[in-house]
Amino acid sequence: MMRLVLASTSPRRLDLLKRIGAVPVRVAAPDIDESPRPDELPRGYATRLAREKAEAVPREDGELVIAGDTTIALGRRILPPAGTQDTQRRLLGLLSGRRHHALSAVCVIGLDGRPRTRLADTVVTFKRLTEQEITRYLACGEGLGKAGGYAIQGRAEAFVRRIDGTHSGVVGLPLFETRALLESAGYPLG
Repeated sequence: MMRLVLASTSPRRLDLLKRIGAVPVRVAAPDIDESPRPDELPRGYATRLAREKAEAVPREDGELVIAGDTTIALGRRILPPAGTQDTQRRLLGLLSGRRHHALSAVCVIGLDGRPRTRLADTVVTFKRLTEQEITRYLACGEGLGKAGGYAIQGRAEAFVRRIDGTHSGVVGLPLFETRALLESAGYPLG
């Protein structure tokens, strides 16, 4: 029987997988260096990280590994996760009143050991944020550690004027692309 391993400790990715009937038998934390390479563009960066995360988790016989990465890009600039409130404030200031790309890559390593990747590019447009809105959002704590400093599945959804693409991809795993990759690897979805 084919078993699925999630190379991520993100509760959001686990929840998104369950929505399409894919329930991992185990969850493993990949240990990789997520630093962008010199002159690396956001699309290539997100795809590389998803692949490296999947490859970092050992597979046993009969196991597929799935991993994802969501990168927030402003033009050619890769925005980091918000490790501190100061960084988060700066990131939200950059995104305020602007369009940005939420690049969500997914990688599945099938039984044949070959990594398969797909990328979803979602354009998100934020309203212009006031200092008071940013301060209130920082106080709720939900965007710390998140790409771009916000969680679209939470309070930050109220900042979104427009979204062109996949909401699940911005959350952390593009379900259309994920389903297609799992099906192509022969994983039976419920």
